[in-house]
Amino acid sequence: MFGGCISVAKKLKVKNIIISKQIEETENLKKMLNIINEKNINLIVVEKGDEIKIGKYLKINILWPEMGKNIDLNNNSIIAKFIYRDVSMIFTGDIEKEAESEILKIYGETNILNADILKVAHHGSKTSSTNEILNQITPKISLIGVGENNQFGHPDPEVLNRLQKIKSKIYRTDKDGEIIINIKSKGRIKLKIEK
Repeated sequence: MFGGCISVAKKLKVKNIIISKQIEETENLKKMLNIINEKNINLIVVEKGDEIKIGKYLKINILWPEMGKNIDLNNNSIIAKFIYRDVSMIFTGDIEKEAESEILKIYGETNILNADILKVAHHGSKTSSTNEILNQITPKISLIGVGENNQFGHPDPEVLNRLQKIKSKIYRTDKDGEIIINIKSKGRIKLKIEK
């Protein structure tokens, strides 16, 4: 974990980094904290229930992790709901079905998980994106960040089938390239694909 964040923080000007409280101190966490200190980046540590407001119409609700849960690093990923006007997106990090099950216990009787766009968990790994969580989110669009010909075989065909069953339009970085989301007036979502 944090590998991508380290690269971004090294190469770009970053004002804020948001992380969840970490359950163990990994080498990548130490590297990232060193970069944060060296570059004087503001570190924001969040947990379930926190809200980050960015301007008048944009907010990010932190849905997970819940402190005190004995979970592994992947399942400690931040689950955030990005809301801009009438458009919402769920970011799922690298959670697996264990965290999805806990999240459904918390939000399963509400519409909080429902979103227009889903960043598919763990690069489309078969350990994530269960039918139960996808049926709660019901995204119109699903985005899978995954490397071409990756060694893990992501995304898993089962996950793709689950997304197709809920009639979600699937975009993958390995097949489609860079995906840019533009939210237009009245909640219109426009995707731009750059190979």
